[in-house]
Amino acid sequence: MPQKSIFITGAASGIGRETALYFAGKGWFTGLFDLNEAGLEALASEIGPGNCCTRMLDVTDLKSYDDAMALFSGHTGGRMDVLFNCAGVMYMGPLERVSLDDQLRTMRINVEGVIIGIYAALPLLKQTPGATVLSMSSASALYGVPDLAVYSASKFAVRGLTEALNIELEKHGIHTADIMPLYVNTAMIASQKNKAGTLNIFGANLAPAQIAAIAWKAAHQRKTHWVPTIKLKTIKALARCFPFAEKPLMKYLSR
Repeated sequence: MPQKSIFITGAASGIGRETALYFAGKGWFTGLFDLNEAGLEALASEIGPGNCCTRMLDVTDLKSYDDAMALFSGHTGGRMDVLFNCAGVMYMGPLERVSLDDQLRTMRINVEGVIIGIYAALPLLKQTPGATVLSMSSASALYGVPDLAVYSASKFAVRGLTEALNIELEKHGIHTADIMPLYVNTAMIASQKNKAGTLNIFGANLAPAQIAAIAWKAAHQRKTHWVPTIKLKTIKALARCFPFAEKPLMKYLSR
């Protein structure tokens, strides 16, 4: 059997880094892609050069993606078992306090970057039986979150794209899934200047390694949405049963 492989965007830190280490520890070949060259080099040194390849990648640039795909394909014999769209950005704060440039950058990276990545990866995914497209969504894709309006919109888009492609790509044997966690304890969360009310209530209690373990499960099962923690699953279930309570609940949580 050929060695299984995963292509990871945003691999130099946080969830992407932990996922690379997790899959490499299971014997997978890991493609590590990010704009953070120093972070990629450190991760590649930890994994070992024979078990990974690295390249700087701008997920909003198709040419950058095509070059990364060519490199990855050369190492894997044209296979890709998992595409993990992990790269993302977040800017907390009321709409008018976050610059328009940052809001649009959020949509470009979190949405356009995922779409471009899937287009670029499709030829390899189609050649790989049982391939999976896995994307980072968020708990903010369950209901729009104040102080995260555009970020929520970007993750709603990822959720919708995942659901639609889960049907469209089934004929090619490709499964699509997303992960929808509450706040994860990463540098992206720690660096926020304006803390959303939901962050103050829920905290960033999930570790990147926990999300990496969920990514492993998502690569081996045929479930569409992965919602970590009992707390979030309970909120999701209550919202489904009592939709009229969603807005008051979100107002309360965002105080």
